[in-house]
Order: sequence, then structure tokens, then C-alpha cells
Amino acid sequence: MAVDLSMSVLVVDDYSTMIRIIRNLLKQLGFDNVDDAADGSAALAKLRKQKYGLVISDWNMEPMSGYDLLQEVRGDPELAALPFIMVTAESKTENVIAAKKAGVSNYIVKPFNAQTLRNKIEAIFPDVSAPAA
Repeated sequence: MAVDLSMSVLVVDDYSTMIRIIRNLLKQLGFDNVDDAADGSAALAKLRKQKYGLVISDWNMEPMSGYDLLQEVRGDPELAALPFIMVTAESKTENVIAAKKAGVSNYIVKPFNAQTLRNKIEAIFPDVSAPAA
């Protein structure tokens, strides 16, 4: 399945600067339909109201972390198949393993650039022909 650059992407992070950075990287890759949420519970509310093609979520947030959000998404039959990329500043092996066990689609360690983000998205949607970053 090729990436649909018009699909809605939800960026979840409690740090507004990081949301802006990811939004700009997505724009460089050709995504124009980008929404955001400040934490996992706000994201979950949006996910239950609107259809998204991809979630890019930070791990460390309060009151609901990205990991908790991932578990909620995977546990909801309506959302379970939604591609989900986890973003974190920590590259601890146990976190990567926990995220994989919880059903994360891919994992990015900060800091990262447009090419890294593109590679992670392409890995989820293998037949990608996105414009060069």
C-alpha cells in the first residue's frame, strides 16, 4: 500500500515545539493534513471522532503517555489497525521491546530528520513514492 499524502496524520506531544518540528518535517515530505494533540487522552478523544491514517506520538507525556495511548488504540477494534509511530528521546532496549509487544508500527529516537521520518513511514507503507525531503 502506497502512502496517501492526503491522509490525516495525528501528531501527539506535550511539547508544542516538538509538534511544530514534526509538523514541518511532515510538510517537507508532502503531508498537508496534519492535526495534533497535547497528550494521549486528548489524542484518544480525537481518534474516536475522526479518521486518521497515521499516529505519530511521543512516549513521555502526562497524564496519558504515548505508550498508554498505543495500548488503548490497539485495544479498540475500531482503531487497532491504525499505523502508529512512537517517538522518544530514550533508546532503552526495554522501551523498544515494550512498544513492539504493545503493537507499535515503528519507533523513532529523537533527534531525527525528515529522511529518518520518511524511512520510518515507508517501512509501514512499503510501496511509497513520496517526494524527496
